[in-house]
Amino acid sequence: MRPSLRPSVLSGGLVRTFAAGLVGGGILVGLVVGVVFAIDAADHAYPPPLEGPALSTSAEMVDRDGRLLRAFATADGRWRLRTTAQDVDPQFVRMLIAYEDRRFAEHGGIDVRALARAAVQFVTHGRIVSGASTLSMQVARLIEPRESRSIGAKLRQIARAWQLERRLTKAQILDLYLTHAPYGGNLEGVRAASLAYFGKEPRRLTVAEAALLVALPQLPERRRPDRHPEAAEAARARVLERAAVAAVIGEGEAERAAVTRVPESRRPLPTLSPHLAETARRKAPAAPTLHTTLVAPVQAALEAVAKSAAERAGPRISVAMVMADAATGEILAEVGSADYLDSSRKGWIDMTRVPRSPGSTLKPFIYGLAFEEGLVSQETVIEDRPADFFGYRPRNFDMTYQGDVTIRQALQLSLNVPAIRLLDAVGPSRLMLRMRRAGINPILPPQETPGLAIGLGGLGVTLRDLVQLYAGLANEGRPVRLGDGVDSVPGPIAGEPMLDPAATWQIADILSGVLPPTGSARRGIAYKTGTSYGYRDAWSVGYDGRTVLGVWVGRADNGAVPGITGYATAAPVLFEAFAKSGIAGLPLPRAPAGAVRIAAQDLPISQRRFSMTTSGLLRANIREAAPQIVYPPEGARVDLGKDVAGVPLPLMLKLQGGRAPFRWLANGRPLADLTRRRVNQWVPDGAGYSTLTVIDAAGRAASVRVFLQ
Repeated sequence: MRPSLRPSVLSGGLVRTFAAGLVGGGILVGLVVGVVFAIDAADHAYPPPLEGPALSTSAEMVDRDGRLLRAFATADGRWRLRTTAQDVDPQFVRMLIAYEDRRFAEHGGIDVRALARAAVQFVTHGRIVSGASTLSMQVARLIEPRESRSIGAKLRQIARAWQLERRLTKAQILDLYLTHAPYGGNLEGVRAASLAYFGKEPRRLTVAEAALLVALPQLPERRRPDRHPEAAEAARARVLERAAVAAVIGEGEAERAAVTRVPESRRPLPTLSPHLAETARRKAPAAPTLHTTLVAPVQAALEAVAKSAAERAGPRISVAMVMADAATGEILAEVGSADYLDSSRKGWIDMTRVPRSPGSTLKPFIYGLAFEEGLVSQETVIEDRPADFFGYRPRNFDMTYQGDVTIRQALQLSLNVPAIRLLDAVGPSRLMLRMRRAGINPILPPQETPGLAIGLGGLGVTLRDLVQLYAGLANEGRPVRLGDGVDSVPGPIAGEPMLDPAATWQIADILSGVLPPTGSARRGIAYKTGTSYGYRDAWSVGYDGRTVLGVWVGRADNGAVPGITGYATAAPVLFEAFAKSGIAGLPLPRAPAGAVRIAAQDLPISQRRFSMTTSGLLRANIREAAPQIVYPPEGARVDLGKDVAGVPLPLMLKLQGGRAPFRWLANGRPLADLTRRRVNQWVPDGAGYSTLTVIDAAGRAASVRVFLQ
């Protein structure tokens, strides 16, 4: 019989056993806590490299809608465009996860089940049958490339994947993969690959395209479709054959995608507007994204038109264009040369910013001043005959003369002598003043004051200057400042108008009647051409109710190009660019109050013919001072009263000086009769700005602009 244990002995043993258990458990807990702290300390001591040159992305220049215009390679020469899941086709993301990491949303960086499966397959077959790398592990390898495929490197990759999962969301890890996945050569990321192989952003991909982009990163150099199309096609087929992928794309899609040829060439990434891109990059070298006001499809279309036109024009000839929104001043497209990389045409020179002689393109502004002052109407007759302006003898481009022509004909035919007659009457300084109101500063020869030669191109302006001037015409006389496409602020220019609205309408009415060049269809635009002295520059500038476009053709080295003219060389480019820009045209502005075309028989006597007398050459014999409107004064705001019946009361008009009889015009429309009195009356059509003009018997005129309320 066994001896019985005493209670004291039994209880002492239990105590000792329990105490030993507590000590052992404490040691275990301590070990676990120590390991956790050690791992956490190591994690903080050796964090994953989430910054640095290897993770830098290409700077981008984008248009107003965020479309890529130009990408800049990274410092290590990579095309690595920042990409998020929102930038790619959702079906591609589903296919990628189905093929690479079906439990991506569930695991913490390491898929234990996939690791176990891969280990068993390796032991069974003696080789790797399927991988176990999660997307997190692949990102770890991309941000910290391994030098070998050793077990140590794999363990390091697993540790980095765990670290990434601690710091980043699943969406951020996926974005890193989409940005850094290799696609052969210096292409990294889904966007760069899609642009290079398919010529489009990856927002909409076919099943065949998406499958190829899923397949390439595993062996990017061996599967490059531009070098190894058979290997690329086989890799794509393996993606399409995966059951999980088939479930994502739907029945029958894999078969249809399999018969699609893979792209066998690599396209260049967009390099639109290279001149603007280089300028913007110099201004903000560290900016990841350069935003512009350009419209990518319009820019691409105009660059293609410029290149084709230069090739037709001949060697060493370049073409530049600027298209802008006439109301806002925003640049929609800007082509600095026909081909940026063509050294024979000096394509690196931005010809939109080089001052050149504008030829006849300033004539509309001379005529606008004459309309504004009431010196002429469209049907006023003017002489086109040889003339001597104190030693300056302008000649027409073709060395012939038309005799008596109307103002409308003179401007449409771009006759030189009539333009200089009008410039002599309105004064070159006034033309310069109006150009400065429009925000441009033409370049005059050193130590020269403005002379009559400026009317035929005797000064320097840039293509951007001309487009800014014509934007004022398209904007009914209100000047607007062009932006530079990147960081300057375009918009209306405060101050006096460039021209009266009625005058700008008269100009548009005349220029819209100019026949288009041979082979071009009418487009409802008003346009003017110009050719500089010595056949060095051919110009054409046109506008509708919304858009203004300027074209320059010539040699960047200022060499002569015999035979080029604004009408034959530049105007066809203008019409082609308008047609291919894709921008819907708007009608030219309607005539403002009082702006009408007056028949020749209805013109006041002083406007029926513009003679040397009206131009001022014989005014020295007139004793009376020039007419001056004393009421209402310039810039006045006049409150129109009404009689008891509610009918507006007439506005009193008073003048001093001048030789009777007088002809009054309100907004370009003559009042009923000539009068010898210096007081007159006018009943306005309504409130708003109005221009009042008086013309005396000698053809001298005075004008004021008032606001009626």
